[in-house]
Amino acid sequence: MPLPRFDRSQLRILPLSQRVHDMALDYVLPLTPPVEPYTNDKLTSVCEAIVAARANRRPVILIMGAHVIKQGASRFVIDLMERDIVTHVAMNGAGLIHDFELSRIGATTESVATYISQGQFGLWSETGDLNTLITQAAAYDMGMGEYVGSVIEQHQFPHKDLSIVAAGHRLGIPVTIHVSIGQDIIHEHPNCDGAALGKASYTDFLILTQTITQLEGGVMLNVGSAVMGPEVYLKALAMARNVAHQQQQQIAHFTTAVFDMVSLPDDLSTEARKSDPAYYYRPFKTILVRTVRDGGTSYYINGDHRTTIPHLWHIISTLTQTN
Repeated sequence: MPLPRFDRSQLRILPLSQRVHDMALDYVLPLTPPVEPYTNDKLTSVCEAIVAARANRRPVILIMGAHVIKQGASRFVIDLMERDIVTHVAMNGAGLIHDFELSRIGATTESVATYISQGQFGLWSETGDLNTLITQAAAYDMGMGEYVGSVIEQHQFPHKDLSIVAAGHRLGIPVTIHVSIGQDIIHEHPNCDGAALGKASYTDFLILTQTITQLEGGVMLNVGSAVMGPEVYLKALAMARNVAHQQQQQIAHFTTAVFDMVSLPDDLSTEARKSDPAYYYRPFKTILVRTVRDGGTSYYINGDHRTTIPHLWHIISTLTQTN
């Protein structure tokens, strides 16, 4: 006999109009030089590597957690895409949800503490529409980033100018979504199809892996993703290097950078001991140490995304104007 399962038909799904949102349009930063001061020579080095990579037509991959959107930095990501500086964006399922909600209703983010107590966390009807789109993406053999982006763009969502996935569709730049089933609020909904989620996200994984086959001489940025970013990147790089080695080629000389708020040692040449909690912080050992040992360079940028991303954008803008 099969094990008992939760009956999703019992759930009460409410409209987003009844949800109190923690983020609205007025929190999205304008595309202007940053106001918050921030000085970091390593950030300048990252920006110089990005500009050099694009001058040589090498990829600049941005792997990001959802907090990049929640901290109001979407316009900076989109502008870098429009200027052909960021050539691939990869985000987790939460990133897609916030991108979708923000472009559709001009607000996103609920109070977990409030709504989990009420048994209502995540159970909002419009957000659940993403499940229908993901099922369609799988049926069309498309990645969920590409398909959802096309819907936001073609259906003229009121705030589509803030959608990173829509920008990807418009510009022909891959925006891939990498999910862990059971991790996102749309997985609570009765219309969630686990097989479709898996198929569409795996398609996105293969799209990202194809981009990483070109990473030699390029740049990979991991902004605020402690688990998805390093783990998906690691497997994609392993696959890309496997094929490169068979062809007597290398994927070794590239730049990586991690943007986060975790305290890390200045020495990025050696991973932490297993007795040190930093050892278990995946971006450190995976992105900053292990995968660049064969000739790459890595940087750690410590700071709030609301500060560091505008400064990244501003430095790149200055460098590209100068050049």
